[in-house]
Amino acid sequence: MTDSPAPLRFAILGCGRMGRMHIERLETDGRGRAVALFDTQPDAVESLRSELAPDARVFTNIEDLLNRADADAAIIGTPTALHFDHIRACRARGWHVLSEKPLADRREHLLTLIDESRRGTILSVAYQRRTWPVYRVLRDEIQSGRWGAVRAVTSINSERWQQTIGGTWRDDPAINLGGFIGDAGSHKIDLVFFLTGLKPLDVFARNQTCGSRVEIVSSLSARLERDVLLTMHFTGHTQTFREDFHVHCEHADLLVRDWQIWLGRNNTLEPLKVADPEMQAAMGVSPLSHPELDRLGNPISAFLDQLLLGAPPVAPPDCALPVFDFTQAALRSGRSGRPESVA
Repeated sequence: MTDSPAPLRFAILGCGRMGRMHIERLETDGRGRAVALFDTQPDAVESLRSELAPDARVFTNIEDLLNRADADAAIIGTPTALHFDHIRACRARGWHVLSEKPLADRREHLLTLIDESRRGTILSVAYQRRTWPVYRVLRDEIQSGRWGAVRAVTSINSERWQQTIGGTWRDDPAINLGGFIGDAGSHKIDLVFFLTGLKPLDVFARNQTCGSRVEIVSSLSARLERDVLLTMHFTGHTQTFREDFHVHCEHADLLVRDWQIWLGRNNTLEPLKVADPEMQAAMGVSPLSHPELDRLGNPISAFLDQLLLGAPPVAPPDCALPVFDFTQAALRSGRSGRPESVA
């Protein structure tokens, strides 16, 4: 009988909501554990240590963390404006890195990270929807061609987001560029390109701050390759969470509602049946909650698969570039009042 390998040691940078979630994911997976916690707020780092990682060392100075922590990998959940420096510092330390989105807040920084990721330790982005069975199946269905070419895409997203950002870095346009669409919305923007494989060409947007300092509500009309029209609505001050994704193909509509895939043909809707029994079981026959989806697939488990099993990357750093360019074009369009080309 052989002993199980020791869990990989993780440094957690940022002890807010996402830091907490990632430690919980490590515990659930079992192949990694948090050994070091960093946050500039002493109360935040001590609270997270006492609740979820009592054996972890705590740091409130980034240099102390880098010089004194013994880790194999790092998870970056600090404010967006700090991602570039923190990612580079951790990789220079020899740690593999999983970073929250957006990967960087400046295009030149993003290009540097992409270029540097071709050498040295692994760098991945925490786009969790890429790991969920419902979207993996939807991607396979779309790109198989069995339903014909994509003709239009609609994404509707609402969240109780504005109510949670007051007094935080997310309400600071110097740190959280793009507000709701730049932060939570980046998951949905990435999903468009991940599912369809199509690149964005231009976008027309209307954005509203709704009393906040950053964008809260955005309505986007965009054009993808092959003249596919994309419509996206982001409403960041609702009372409930809602995420619908519709892909209209030549021979059928593929709709994600309540985390299930529905097939629309001849003016009727039915649950999509897939050939793989394991995937069908993972998708379930009744609506799944957000936590249930996270248990079926999440960025931490995918990252550990990549590190320990040599699995292909689910969200390599270059996937962040079209998301950044599209978001910047939407913000420019909101200011100019006209369509803007995507870089």
